[in-house]
Amino acid sequence: KGRIVVVSSLGYNMGIKTIQFDDMNWDRNYHQNRTYSQSKLAQMMFAYELQDRLKAARRTDVGVYVCHPGSSRTSLITTSGNLATRIMFGLMSLSPMVQSAVRGSWPEGICATDDRREQRALYGPTGRMESGGPVGKGTLHPHAYDKAVMTRLWDVSEKATGFTWAL
Repeated sequence: KGRIVVVSSLGYNMGIKTIQFDDMNWDRNYHQNRTYSQSKLAQMMFAYELQDRLKAARRTDVGVYVCHPGSSRTSLITTSGNLATRIMFGLMSLSPMVQSAVRGSWPEGICATDDRREQRALYGPTGRMESGGPVGKGTLHPHAYDKAVMTRLWDVSEKATGFTWAL
């Protein structure tokens, strides 16, 4: 029994809308923002595929939930963003569009404890542009749960890690 909470980002919808299988390590066309977007999409797809596999195995005692913190004042951008990104986020942080790191943690806590949440969803702030505000069900675009891509990602991941999750 338990819950698995995957913390993603609205960035999943800002890059390419599928997994770049021909260059999964981004050796040929690395870009910090596109790569970040891809990693967030992959996290979500892996979670939704796990939901499907648990359901097929009739493991209803394990829930998998996906959330995002919205736009939160953390050290992520200041420690890993390029200069332009750091400047842009610094200016945004002065506006009400960016919330505290504590508020950014609320979606994770709610997904970990609230039994009223649906699994095939994305939970996070529901205020302006889903960057802050009360936590609820947000916008989940269909490319995040493209079944063919999710299955292929799962298979590639098992092969790459040498680990098979027997359900």
